[in-house]
Amino acid sequence: MLDFGASACDPGRMVELPELLDDLRAEGDALDALVTNLTADDWRRPTPARGWTIAHQIGHLLWTDRAALIAVTEPDAFVSGLEKIADAETFVDEGAAEQAARVPADLLADWRGTRRDLAEALRRVPADTKIVWYGPPMSAPSMATARLMETWAHGGDVADALGVHRAPTASLRHIAHLGVRTRDFSFVVHGRTPPADVFRVELVAPDGSMWTWGPEDAPQSVTGSAEDFCRLVTQRTHRLDTALAAHGPDAAAWLDLAQAFAGPPGAGRPEKKK
Repeated sequence: MLDFGASACDPGRMVELPELLDDLRAEGDALDALVTNLTADDWRRPTPARGWTIAHQIGHLLWTDRAALIAVTEPDAFVSGLEKIADAETFVDEGAAEQAARVPADLLADWRGTRRDLAEALRRVPADTKIVWYGPPMSAPSMATARLMETWAHGGDVADALGVHRAPTASLRHIAHLGVRTRDFSFVVHGRTPPADVFRVELVAPDGSMWTWGPEDAPQSVTGSAEDFCRLVTQRTHRLDTALAAHGPDAAAWLDLAQAFAGPPGAGRPEKKK
C-alpha cells in the first residue's frame, strides 16, 4: 500500500491517528454485528467478489490485519516473510482461502482479537516512523486509513450477500480522501500518464454537507455522492451504476480506472443488468 496520506477533506486539517482508529474500530464493529449470529451455511454464502464467500471476506480481513500487526510489531519478521512469497499474484487469495476453511467461530474470534491488537499497536507507533509493507513503507495514519478502507469495502460485500443496507457514515471521508489522493496512481497502474490538470471533486456527504478537493475553477471535475465515489474507488460498483458525473475527458477516464488500493489493476465489478 502506498503512503497516500491520511488528511481529511477539510482544507488545512490533518486527521489525528486516534480519530482514524476510532473510525476503524466502529467500521469493524459494524461488520462484526453483521456476521456474529450467522449460521455455518450463511458463512458459505457467495458474495459479489467472484469465488469469495462471507468466510473469505472475513478471512481476508483477518489475514491482512495480522500481516499489518506483524509489520508494526515485528518488522524484521515481516520483511523475512516477503522473501517466502511464492506467487505475488495469488498469495492474497490463498491467504483468504486458508482462513475461510476454518470453523467460523474460531475465524471470527481471531479476527476480533487481531484487529484489536493492531489498533493498539498502531496507537503506539511514533509519528515519524514508517511501517514496512508490501509496497513502500507508510505512516501509522495511512495504515489505519488503508485498514478502514478495506474493512468498509469488504464489509459492503458481506452486506450485499446478506441483502442488508448499510447506512453511510462520516468515516467515508477518509476513504474518499484516499480515492482522490490515488488519482495519479490509478492512471499509472494502468500504464497511462496521469493528467496534468488538478481536478475539482465535490461529493455530498452522508449528512448532506459538501466535501471538496481541488480549486473551484479547475477545468475538469467529478461530482456526486460520497458513498458512490467510495464504492467506485474501492471497485465495489461499476461507474454506470452510480450517479457520479465527470466533467472533462480525463475526469471521465479516471472514473473508469479509479483504484484506491495498491497492487495491480483490479478487475472491478460488471455493470448491473438493467
